[in-house]
Order: sequence, then structure tokens, then C-alpha cells
Amino acid sequence: MNKSQTLLDLFSTQSLQISLPLFVANLLLSALLAWILGRAYVKLGTTLSNREQFARNFLLVTTTTMVIITIVKSSLALSLGLVGALSIIRFRAAIKEPEELSYLFIAICLGLGLGAEQTVITSLAFVVLLAILTGRHWLRPRKERPNLYLTITCPAPMQTELPQLLATLNSHATAAGLKRFDHTPDLIEASFQVQFESVTQLATCSQELRKLGEGVRLSYLDQNSLTL
Repeated sequence: MNKSQTLLDLFSTQSLQISLPLFVANLLLSALLAWILGRAYVKLGTTLSNREQFARNFLLVTTTTMVIITIVKSSLALSLGLVGALSIIRFRAAIKEPEELSYLFIAICLGLGLGAEQTVITSLAFVVLLAILTGRHWLRPRKERPNLYLTITCPAPMQTELPQLLATLNSHATAAGLKRFDHTPDLIEASFQVQFESVTQLATCSQELRKLGEGVRLSYLDQNSLTL
């Protein structure tokens, strides 16, 4: 009888009463920490993607995780139901940089900790992580880095290979470094960090790259300002 009653209690759909003031406080705190995390990612991140746009996801990820954990933490039945519901969800966003995934994990951890009402330990861990990220950023060797991110996209049948791209860049840019190279049967996409002394030099290089084929597409992302 005791075992049966224990199983009934375990799978009961009744959940503990949630403290509304504490829930609101943790929700606001999760939003604040997610915003701080986003600012830290924009300032300290090194990915080639649009960090400002990607950082906007942290607020929704953190607060949503916090709300879900707050709701299901007091009921095993709700927790099992959540597993079933999430099994039909597929995250199809292209995460090409490990750093993006790392920051997403931090955002999820904030939501988990605050949803479980572990406010002090979660806040303390976030401060320590933020200090580590800041220290790593400032202790990184300060060397001259290319000031532009360049993405070159072209159809694969054009026979435009990586050595041709590098040779063209090296003949016009003062510095060029390969960051990513994707080669599929239909498409070639290469990302570089490049440095030009002037806009004229950049324009000349762009013209030479476009001569490699009609389908060549160039995309520049400014890291620093160019000297005219």
C-alpha cells in the first residue's frame, strides 16, 4: 500500500505552489543576465557572424528556459511530458562557430539555475565566467590583425580553387588568412581575414576576384576603419 501510494504521489500532476514574487524576481534577473551576456558576446566574441544579431537570442533562450524549469521542477509527470514535447522540436539553425554554441550553453545554464531557484550560485557562477572571458580577452597577445572579414562564394563548376583565391588576395592585400573553407558539389564558400592599406587597394582586389568567374560573390564585414 505504501509503495502504491508513493508511486501515485510521484506521478501526481499536482505541483507545488510557485511563489509569484520570487518568480517575477528571477524572471527579471534572468533577463538582465542574458542582456549582460549578449553585450559580453558582442565585445569579447571572435566569430565571423553578426554577433549583434546572434546576441539577441540570448534573452529569449534564457527567460524561456527559466519559465519552463520553474513550471516542471515540482512535478515528475510534467517533466516527462516536457521530454515528449521537446522530442518533436528540431533546432535547425546553422551553428558554424563553436563559440556561438558555448554562449548558447551559458544562456541555457542561466535559465536552468534561476528556474531551479538557485539564484546565488547561478549569479556567482555567471560573474566568474564573465571574469574569465574578460581576462582571456585582455590577456590575449595584441598583434596586428586583418581589419576585414571577407566571404567569397562561387559555383563549384567554375573550377575556382582555394590556391587561386589565396594568390589573388596575397597579390593585393597586405595580410590574408583563411578562417573557413566549405566545398560542396554545387558551391564553394571561403572566409578570410584580410587587411588593405586603402579603399583603392580593396577595389582592385575585388575586381580581380570577380574576374575569376561571373558567379563570384563577395561580402565584406568591417572590423576596423579603412584609411583613405
